[in-house]
Amino acid sequence: MESRVDVVIVGAGQAGLATSWYLTQANVDHVILEAGRVAETWRSRRWDSFCLVTPNWSVQLPGAKYAGPDPDGFMDLAALVGHFQGWADSFDAPVTEGCAVTALDADGDHFVLSTSNGKLLARTVVVASGGYQRPHLPANAGRLPQDLTQLLAEEYTNPEALPPGAVLIVGSGQTGCQLAEELHEAGRKVFLSCGRCPWAPRRLGDHDLVWWIVESGFFARTLAQLPSPAARLFGNPQATGHGGGHDLHYRTLNEMGVELVGRFAGAEDGKIHFADDLAQSIQAGDNMTGVLMKYVDALCAREGIPIPFELPPPLRITGRAELDIKRDGIGAVIWTSGYRPAYDWVHFPVFDDMGFPIQQDGRSSVPGLYFMGVHFQRKAQSAVLYGVGEDAEVVARDISR
Repeated sequence: MESRVDVVIVGAGQAGLATSWYLTQANVDHVILEAGRVAETWRSRRWDSFCLVTPNWSVQLPGAKYAGPDPDGFMDLAALVGHFQGWADSFDAPVTEGCAVTALDADGDHFVLSTSNGKLLARTVVVASGGYQRPHLPANAGRLPQDLTQLLAEEYTNPEALPPGAVLIVGSGQTGCQLAEELHEAGRKVFLSCGRCPWAPRRLGDHDLVWWIVESGFFARTLAQLPSPAARLFGNPQATGHGGGHDLHYRTLNEMGVELVGRFAGAEDGKIHFADDLAQSIQAGDNMTGVLMKYVDALCAREGIPIPFELPPPLRITGRAELDIKRDGIGAVIWTSGYRPAYDWVHFPVFDDMGFPIQQDGRSSVPGLYFMGVHFQRKAQSAVLYGVGEDAEVVARDISR
């Protein structure tokens, strides 16, 4: 590895590779440093049966738009990783794999990157280290008994790898719901500790949910349109791509026999406690779904399309206040309670109170320092396979100038 380069991209996921693709088209010399392999987060932080929640046609990566035989299907993990690897190979992406970046500092008019391969100087750095960086655990998570098996969502592989018994899943976003369904179908008793997550039908009228999200402008929302900066942490609508895609949310899980409980509140003396807020969380999710449906309704009004969906009546459930680990036979707990930004290795004061980069179109206040793949970097679609290319083109154009 050279000791001096002009442009360094940190991370070889969709954000880093998309930026690299545009820089390559502009003949800008650069390198990509990746701690693992191309698409490492997809490779190592997903369970065995993982598949996309968004349909294949929504994979709109620059130079690698999905062009296969099943645009309305949902790629499994092997197919998705293969798509990424083929994309990187197609333009000879200059990736140095197995090169972890541990610090980013300044030295005069250069950046200094401390890596597992030594020091590297650069004039421009694009931090594209992913939108899902540090797993978040709720308060009092450490109060569970130490001999109880506990896994982060990224450590879960399949039902057979868990010890016998019931499973408590803490966190009810897309991942939590999908794991709850898989474990229930495997014959496990499943408890799902619920938060405030939006949901939506897999199909509305003649189109998939994601078509409506794109066409209605919901994906084009900006940070300024959110009710608060904290709304960046809201989960994506509960749904699944398994089995060709189907509804998966509180109502469907409740109907299939998954037991819903309130927000995790702590544990002591062999018992796990939950807040008395299940009905409120379900209603909050309905309210967030209502925001999406306003965009759908507006699209229908503009295009003369019949409104395809109405919110169902409220779901009123009172969850248990506590579970007894032994009596309820709980053999494992899986934490699927979200992620937070983790840029501690970037030693520049360019982050807000929540740890998100302060940037404009990817450009920070430090000349030459850019960010890519950040939630709501420019729009709601900024970090996803459908929209990351648009931001990458903006950043690459600014660098090329």
